[in-house]
Amino acid sequence: MHPSDDISEFLVSRRAKLSLQQAGLPDFGGRRRVPGLRREEVALLAGMSAEYYKRLERGQTTGVSEGVLDGISRALQLDEAEHAHLYDLVRAANAGARPQRRRPTRKLPLSAGMQQTIDAMSTVPVFVQNGRLDAVATNRLGRALFSVMFDDARAPVNAARFIFLDTRAQEFYRDWEGNTRQIVAILRAEAGRSPYDRQLSDLVGELSTRSDLFRTLWGAHDVRDHRTGTKSIHHPVVGDLDLTYQGMDLTSDRGLQMLVFSAEPGSPSQDGLQLLANWAALRADATKPGLQVG
Repeated sequence: MHPSDDISEFLVSRRAKLSLQQAGLPDFGGRRRVPGLRREEVALLAGMSAEYYKRLERGQTTGVSEGVLDGISRALQLDEAEHAHLYDLVRAANAGARPQRRRPTRKLPLSAGMQQTIDAMSTVPVFVQNGRLDAVATNRLGRALFSVMFDDARAPVNAARFIFLDTRAQEFYRDWEGNTRQIVAILRAEAGRSPYDRQLSDLVGELSTRSDLFRTLWGAHDVRDHRTGTKSIHHPVVGDLDLTYQGMDLTSDRGLQMLVFSAEPGSPSQDGLQLLANWAALRADATKPGLQVG
């Protein structure tokens, strides 16, 4: 993952997705050799010379201003996540051969105070992950919700490795294909923020080697934030659950994100979460000395 190469591939992929009609440019007909916009058309929309834009698309970004990047973002109609990703790539490329490395992505354990906090959130599943999508911590209900991911998994438990390399994921996630795209887009965004994270590079390399689908999706250069959304899963114990989630960055444990899941009040999914909580409590009791679950 080299930032200059990623800049080039990212910009090419974005203009390939934008039609003349979407960009508000006239279509005079004729055969176009490339999908989407040409470099000259992006330059026109961004208010710069075609030659300057071509240099940027080759990854030559030394001295580029925020105004120029904003102009390119407007021209390519980048969303908030894509705009931030472009900035991250340019920042990394301009750091030079000896970049300032970000603090390593956190592993276990979570700080004691934060673990106590998520344990107290006993009525909702909580899942804490780092930028590589390693599972850093859960509360009891969170571990029960993702019990399939934790069973027989090598450490660290990783959501991307589960969804692409474990066949059970296709039954667990009812929208498995949508979740694969989401996972790759989240990892792409993290790669822009942390291009020199060796463990992230190793994870991407492993998934690219072992999964044709991952390799294809990775090449699309799509990015997204993981802030809010829905998860529709089929839990092996309680059946179908439709949950919403909120993602929050932890200021006390930098580099970590806490996902909190909930169900609509009075819905079958809320009943399912209650059943799951009861099941999790029985499992916990079964591990205590002298207690058995019948």
